[in-house]
Amino acid sequence: MTLRPGQMPAQRKAAFPPSVDEATRLLILGSLPGDASIRQGEYYAHRGNAFWTLMGGVLDEDLRALPYARRLKKLRARGVGLWDVIESADREGSLDSAIRGAELRDLSAFVARLPKLEAVAFNGKTAALHGRRQIGSAQGLTLIDLPSSSGAYAMLSREKKAQVWQGLRKWIDPQD
Repeated sequence: MTLRPGQMPAQRKAAFPPSVDEATRLLILGSLPGDASIRQGEYYAHRGNAFWTLMGGVLDEDLRALPYARRLKKLRARGVGLWDVIESADREGSLDSAIRGAELRDLSAFVARLPKLEAVAFNGKTAALHGRRQIGSAQGLTLIDLPSSSGAYAMLSREKKAQVWQGLRKWIDPQD
């Protein structure tokens, strides 16, 4: 491997445990947490990532204003779980295009253990590519490809992304 001047070698990066429970109806799968998320130990921690804003729009709640643990609790209370399709990988920086040597999760077995699961949404192309292969045609599940919430994905405006993400409302449990 030849490195450019000032370039650091790729580091092995690992994903977080799932944020799900027995009531999860909608599972949102990303690819692998970025560096800001890994440093903070939080899904979608980078300020430029619109995930919490997009999901806040879907739930009609300002998730970004809440502490992280409350964000996860709000998602789970509405039947939404989070996880990633990649367990670990070598990657320099945070871009999915830099992922090498990905160790994939056994998503088929995982989704089979979620009794109320109805839909799996893939946050971005990398998640969809790996996730669809792993889940295959799991009986009864709706598979949804979402435009990436990452700020690095600028092909769509945040408003256009929000329009697509609104389609998740179908699987959101109503508030108590």
